Amino acid sequence: MSTKARILEVAAALVAESSNGDVSTRAVCEAAGVGAPALYRHFGDKEGLLSAVVDHGWDKYLATKRNRPPGTDPVEDLRDGWDTHVEFALANPNLFRLMHSPAMRTPPAAALEAHRILTSDLQRAAEQGKLTMTPELAAQIIMSANVGVALMLVSRPATFTDRTVSRRVRDGVHALVFTPDVPPPADVDAPLPAPPTDPQEPQIPSTAAHLNTLLHRSPPTALTPVEAALLKEWLDRLSNGPRDQGGGSAHPTA
Repeated sequence: MSTKARILEVAAALVAESSNGDVSTRAVCEAAGVGAPALYRHFGDKEGLLSAVVDHGWDKYLATKRNRPPGTDPVEDLRDGWDTHVEFALANPNLFRLMHSPAMRTPPAAALEAHRILTSDLQRAAEQGKLTMTPELAAQIIMSANVGVALMLVSRPATFTDRTVSRRVRDGVHALVFTPDVPPPADVDAPLPAPPTDPQEPQIPSTAAHLNTLLHRSPPTALTPVEAALLKEWLDRLSNGPRDQGGGSAHPTA
């Protein structure tokens, strides 16, 4: 193992074992059996070292997702992905807090990769007509809620003692982003029901999201680039616009 790899492994282990997730460069050097100049040569400073630990953590997390063959049901893949995210946080609480710390000013490339994987699964759901909004907006909503629940579970365990809260939030968020005909999972205690809809009300947001995804996959040759861009703007607006009580997009009145 190289000196750089040894320092990184030691730093990651010390972060995991510490009471507050923080480590000193002196402790890392002593545990790795190197001098401070070696650490600074490879990582620059403490912030550089912790950034490398964050990258290491994201790679560890993505090992559960890379090369994962997509299932036939993207919604089930997304439910499993949510649960895997929370399980990783609970198994690596200090590392997870560091991965999502505001002090990490530049998002690691692996964090962006995780977001792309999520968006890809949502695009598959949109292709099947199961999304009520664009995959990009759905990804932001799901990622925000998933990370938020996981951080609460690992940061405030005395308050968030019920682990089922994660699944309940998951199903509430999924009821928002997926069409009402997507069945809830059978293993959840008292899952949140999908919002009621009028069967006579056209499902404009989900239909627009579905069409938008299909057109992105196979751009229409009958439209000019300007027309295609304008159509995408309209479909984005219909997909992501505010909902009225009937389940469709709200329309301003004169």
